Amino acid sequence: MERWRGRVALVTGASVGIGAAVARALVQHGMKVVGCARNVDKIEKLAAECQSAGYSGTLIPYKCDLCNEEEILSMFSAIKTLHQGVDVCINNAGLAHNEPLLSGRTDGWRNMIDVNILALAICTREAYQSMKERHVDDGHIININSMGGHRMVPSADEHFYCATKYAVTAVTEGLRQELREAKTHIRATCISPGIVETEFAFRHHNSDPERAAAVYESIKCLKAEDIASAVTYVLSAPAHVQIGDVQMRPVEQVS
Repeated sequence: MERWRGRVALVTGASVGIGAAVARALVQHGMKVVGCARNVDKIEKLAAECQSAGYSGTLIPYKCDLCNEEEILSMFSAIKTLHQGVDVCINNAGLAHNEPLLSGRTDGWRNMIDVNILALAICTREAYQSMKERHVDDGHIININSMGGHRMVPSADEHFYCATKYAVTAVTEGLRQELREAKTHIRATCISPGIVETEFAFRHHNSDPERAAAVYESIKCLKAEDIASAVTYVLSAPAHVQIGDVQMRPVEQVS
């Protein structure tokens, strides 16, 4: 990770869970981390914790609604002005709604598409353009996906969410191919966790907290820090090594 010291990473959805753990880990390794979310209160608290801990990097909170392209573009413009540009882009933000294919609400489907696919694609495009204009040839784009992007969960509540994550799998491979065609050494990686104990299930099943809790009580789940470790592992790989897809799940998880 030494070669990333002092360089700039963007982490979307950095206020809680995996995003917060990734932001913390990168700051520990000396990176300047722009952590974005719709509400930055928790990121500001995390930034203060990182500073108090004496980490060699810095965490810069940035308020951004990823459903709004203008806000995303404004964020990248601010990063360019204040920090030159993005060297590492961690597309972590994602969400799920209980909206089955046969009875789901269109606005719930659209929100999942906006955050899980479109925001990821826009941030990817803007991060690549930032690297290209500064002749950065060793940048890295990491998409935090899901095991739901590789197999369909047998639950109607999850089907549309899984469809958006299958799209992330396809987008990441398409990105890898386009980067090769562009003759660049910028790398693209997809990290696909199984069940991770975060606030995700409680947001997903917000009307049924007992059901959400049961998701995490059934087995020993992954922790957000496990995903952060996977991110630093991927970033630490030698520059000639392309790690395309990291699939990780709890030992006890069946599917």
